[in-house]
Amino acid sequence: QVQLVESGGGLVQAGGSLRLSCAASGRTFSTYDMGWFRQAPGKAREFVAAISRSGINTYYLDSVKGRVTISRDGAKNTVYLQMNSLKPEDTAVYFCAAGRYGVSQNEYDYWGQGIQVTVSS
Repeated sequence: QVQLVESGGGLVQAGGSLRLSCAASGRTFSTYDMGWFRQAPGKAREFVAAISRSGINTYYLDSVKGRVTISRDGAKNTVYLQMNSLKPEDTAVYFCAAGRYGVSQNEYDYWGQGIQVTVSS
């Protein structure tokens, strides 16, 4: 029903910025809430941000509040994660997901392949 592909990751110096993009295919994109998760080596996958299908409601992990903004463009079938003031602890593989608005992985039905973000100190 929905296929997701992330892009925009890479290597950035601490204090820098990146914008991740997640392009979705399928006619039902607008019916899904979207989320971003991340997973560092040897650690569990954790919630980062979520946005409702309307794009009005958002929710963030406490440690990224004020530094991260999630948004979506229905016309382009794309969700974004703008990250500023990046820290080495932000280093992880980032995944976008489609499903029900929430902070649990179990609330999302479709996942992208993941994209690496590395923040150097």
